[in-house]
Amino acid sequence: MTPQDLAEACAAKLYAEDTASRGLGIGIAGVGPGRAVATMTVTGAMLNGHAIGHGGFVFLLADTAFAFACNTYDRVTVAAGADVTFLEPVRAGDVLTATAVERSRRGRSGLYDVTVTRADGTVLAEFRGRSRSLDTPILR
Repeated sequence: MTPQDLAEACAAKLYAEDTASRGLGIGIAGVGPGRAVATMTVTGAMLNGHAIGHGGFVFLLADTAFAFACNTYDRVTVAAGADVTFLEPVRAGDVLTATAVERSRRGRSGLYDVTVTRADGTVLAEFRGRSRSLDTPILR
């Protein structure tokens, strides 16, 4: 199995079991070793009291891309921590794309950056996630 095949197989298994992402309409547009792209359309139910997208949903989308990127090596990998910077508001109807890229992976620890954009290319948020791999395969 090639590294790309492995990444795709891991993503398929994770997505099949990810009821949270599926329930919110988050799709996985692509994966590869150490990278992933997730998409989501902002719905009216995701707006806060200012009539803009609740930051928690933007974080969740970025966290999903992060999770899929760091789980491409057939090792269950979880978040050790994450930070987000919100740069622009999101609105109902916006189609968001979160692109996760591995920056470093040493031993059981990893560092990933995720950029969240609107369909017009506007950068809405930057997310940095720290991961920790467990000694458990994803594809069992």
